[in-house]
Amino acid sequence: MRTWHEIRRFPLAVRLLLVNQLGVNTGFYLLIPYLATHLTENLGMSAAVVGIVLGVRNLSQQGLFIIGGSASDRLGARGVIIAGCALRTLGFALFALGDGLAVLLAASVLSGLAGALFNPAVRAYLAQESGERKAEAFALFNVFATTGALIGPLLGSALLLVDFRTSALTAAGIFAVLTVAQALVLPARKVEPSGGGVLGDWREVLGNRAFVAFALAMVGMFTLENQLYLLLPDGARKATGWDGAAGIVFLVGTVANLALQLRITKRLKSSGDRARWIVVGLAVMGVAFLPPALMAGAVPVLAGALLLYLGIMIAQPFVMELIPRFGRPELTGTYFGIFYVVSGVAAALGNTAVGWAMDTGERGGQSWLPWVSCALFGLASAGAVAWLYRRGALPEPVEPVRERSTA
Repeated sequence: MRTWHEIRRFPLAVRLLLVNQLGVNTGFYLLIPYLATHLTENLGMSAAVVGIVLGVRNLSQQGLFIIGGSASDRLGARGVIIAGCALRTLGFALFALGDGLAVLLAASVLSGLAGALFNPAVRAYLAQESGERKAEAFALFNVFATTGALIGPLLGSALLLVDFRTSALTAAGIFAVLTVAQALVLPARKVEPSGGGVLGDWREVLGNRAFVAFALAMVGMFTLENQLYLLLPDGARKATGWDGAAGIVFLVGTVANLALQLRITKRLKSSGDRARWIVVGLAVMGVAFLPPALMAGAVPVLAGALLLYLGIMIAQPFVMELIPRFGRPELTGTYFGIFYVVSGVAAALGNTAVGWAMDTGERGGQSWLPWVSCALFGLASAGAVAWLYRRGALPEPVEPVRERSTA
């Protein structure tokens, strides 16, 4: 009830974007986790070809976030969000209807470009619409995103009992509904010209040394967040011998997120500088990987997953709140876009490193190696952000304002 009351206090645009994120993650995780299996088992493609198809989708999204961010600043976030949802609809429909490599590559490019468009645009719009309550807005955004990431695979598993095409068309249908909803309900906002050209915007953002340093310092957060889909599910399966154990990790994390995210953000927002809580959150994320490193079994893995979710709940809303404060409001989308380019590269490199540690540890009987590596990632990121904070390189905190009650 408290979460619902908090949602109602935001403008209609913010509420719609929260529901949008629930739908985006539901549609995405309904399809993408099962795509590789479809390509190999149903279409008989080699592992190399599957890698190309999946890699093209990932590269199209991660490498083009900067385009989506700039388009949001130049053309308006509303239009970019609608275009992104429409492209994702088309891309997922092609996955359902096409069997040839050319069609599948086109589907990968379209679905990746779609994410590159609406991800930074949604965050820029949310930051602009939520005013001084950015932290709470991004906390709720995290709740809706996490819930969608749980619903999606469950729904996808059920639909796969019919066939993959049904699953893909359902995902496309979700994005079609989101496209129409954004077009009908999301208010248009006047775009303030930033001055200069797009390349000038990029130079301005990349020339902001404090921002670039902060983005690099956050490498650990995105690397560790990705372990919810790599190391932790693998650890849960090995500890229990049950493939469904990974689903329990997601379920427990989602319940914790629903129950605690907003409470944590509101409490911490009124208890000191947000940058300090980012440091604490990153440190908790690092420490989360120590229980499975020190002890074998399902309980340490579950404890680690809960600590990781807790660290994300502490840090992520304040990270999202901080990004727009590095520069001019007219470049909010560009800042988010470049930040997510860095995070995408970081996640790819980090997953590669963790995967290497998993393989090396398994061959050498050092099962603790990937867990300790992740702990070091998190603690190093916490130390880097703490160093930036002590040097005064992070934007000054916004003074809390007394919130007015609403009828």
